[in-house]
Amino acid sequence: MELGAGSILMLIAAGFTFAAATLILSKLLSKSSTNAQKAEPYECGIPPSGKAWVQFRIGYYIFALLFLLFDVEVVFLFPWAVVLKDMRFAGFVDIFIFMAIMFIGLLYAWKKGVLKWN
Repeated sequence: MELGAGSILMLIAAGFTFAAATLILSKLLSKSSTNAQKAEPYECGIPPSGKAWVQFRIGYYIFALLFLLFDVEVVFLFPWAVVLKDMRFAGFVDIFIFMAIMFIGLLYAWKKGVLKWN
């Protein structure tokens, strides 16, 4: 079954209409109240102490991005391991190149000091 441009445009329009209708309906049906307590940051029922806007070092974010990068690498390794017998030597060379690029990236991050936690 082949979808034409009209069908795809209708699907996109239906998606936007559903999203807009849901937002408008929730705004009309929900109770809204404004008070000072509602504007405070939530800390598990305990009254907040200090400012809510605390700046974190950029190293924490870079460390998290590196974690995600290598986590996604594992996602790519699993399907490769499943079909390795069918791919033979070419599959091994491909994944070796992939792992070498990832390892060079890890060495670069290590050299830049991103992995230091102090």
